[in-house]
Amino acid sequence: MVRPGILLVDKPGGITSHDVVSRARKALGTRKIGHAGTLDPMATGLLVLGVEGATRLLTYIVGADKTYEATILLGVATDSDDADGIETARADATALAAVTDAAIAAGIADLTGEIEQVPSTVSAIKVDGRRAYDLARAGEEVVLKARRVTVSRFAVRETRRGEATIELDVVVDCSSGTYIRALARDLGAALGVGGHLTMLRRTRIGSFDVAVAAPVDDIAENELVPPATAAAVVMGALAVGADEARDLRHGKRIDGGGRLTGAVAAAIDPDGELIGVVEKRGAQLKSVMNMPTAAAR
Repeated sequence: MVRPGILLVDKPGGITSHDVVSRARKALGTRKIGHAGTLDPMATGLLVLGVEGATRLLTYIVGADKTYEATILLGVATDSDDADGIETARADATALAAVTDAAIAAGIADLTGEIEQVPSTVSAIKVDGRRAYDLARAGEEVVLKARRVTVSRFAVRETRRGEATIELDVVVDCSSGTYIRALARDLGAALGVGGHLTMLRRTRIGSFDVAVAAPVDDIAENELVPPATAAAVVMGALAVGADEARDLRHGKRIDGGGRLTGAVAAAIDPDGELIGVVEKRGAQLKSVMNMPTAAAR
């Protein structure tokens, strides 16, 4: 029997996030696996997979802040805002030469903090029930609404200037739902030369880091993070007694709302098992997500 847990995988380029899930299902011998946050085929880096009952934790992981390492190519725009797209515009040498380091820094500053961002046209966002990328590839006009996101860090690590382009190696800390491709597009547009993404690597989701993730070919050998450990990392732990654990499993509320410091917490029983996720209801606590018992897995 496959035990529940969280699996950290380092996705290589050239395959989809669903491909990684399929490989994990085969390697672990279970169909019940999901992931917290898609990566484009071009992108590499951290995928957080939930296995068996731990798929219920993905809801609480997917909204976590993320860190990306990326390369932005200034001077060329594409229809997908990344290197997989078709070139739509190219800046002339004079315009590119006018892009100073100070101008780049100012453009990045304008894209840092709370910003209104229009997602890339080639994205998985649904428009009238259809994915935006399907509409775009079918030649239909796609108009996506701006959404508020937070970019807490947008820093240039290295700048490489060529005759026809400028390459920026950057690191970005951002809220869930931020499109790094859109940052590349908007920076290029603000500088008047166009821009797109040529490399993207996700290195962090919440407190989970790619440094401890398994290569996709070693999934079967990598240890799962136990649900209790993963949940405690994501939302903090709340120790409950055996009687409290039983009541929570049965849908009953327990006393002790004052023990909760955040919006939710991982209720963990005396044996170290995750009972579920609890939230405050007045002076009491109620389970809003129960982990399956061993017998129900």
